[in-house]
Amino acid sequence: MTVGIDVPDPRGRTGLDRQGRDLTGNDRVRILDVEVLACDWAVLRRTTFDYRHSDGHVSRERRETYDRGDGATILLYDPDRRTVLLTRQFRLPAYVNGHPDGMLLETAAGLLDGDDPQEAIRREAAEETGRTVHDVEHVFDAFMSPGSVTERLSFFAAPYDASASGFETAGVAAEGEDIIVVELPFDEALDLVRGGAIADAKTIMLLQWAALDGPFGASPGRSPSVSPR
Repeated sequence: MTVGIDVPDPRGRTGLDRQGRDLTGNDRVRILDVEVLACDWAVLRRTTFDYRHSDGHVSRERRETYDRGDGATILLYDPDRRTVLLTRQFRLPAYVNGHPDGMLLETAAGLLDGDDPQEAIRREAAEETGRTVHDVEHVFDAFMSPGSVTERLSFFAAPYDASASGFETAGVAAEGEDIIVVELPFDEALDLVRGGAIADAKTIMLLQWAALDGPFGASPGRSPSVSPR
């Protein structure tokens, strides 16, 4: 009996070796085997498949995929004061890969955990910043590290009410979160991207969107920003 396949893993899941076996969308790919290498909070799989290349030859490939579920992130902004609301928290993977202290400035984000992306991001915004958001704008979806991580992230933006009460520190203690809420002038946030102090991909993407097509951009035909409720 194997954990995560025949018997439940720590999150109660079984059949984790079935993911991806029945894919038929690409006739160049034939899935041969899926192995579960680890399953705890996330699932690490090794998939063996045949791939037919453009010149016709077929190679046998093995790839590991890390499945942590899909997620959502949101840029909270005040169009009148030209500010954004970010979070700062410790990220172990960044720390072990050379970040000086592992404390990253980020947009609020989290896993869907079975919720609709808009529901999930409203929940995460409340948990990580103390702000209640209603009129969220879907910006785009993106695979964040498609070479090895299955996660698809939904990107959102919404205005926040600076006069409403929020948190200075936030997060779900039971999940080990210890989050500092940081309000920054938008132009300063862009400078932090240029200087490398903001190094989180989703945050950079949303800040650049805000500068080009979002609330701080000047794209022709863009509708006015929604006022906070």
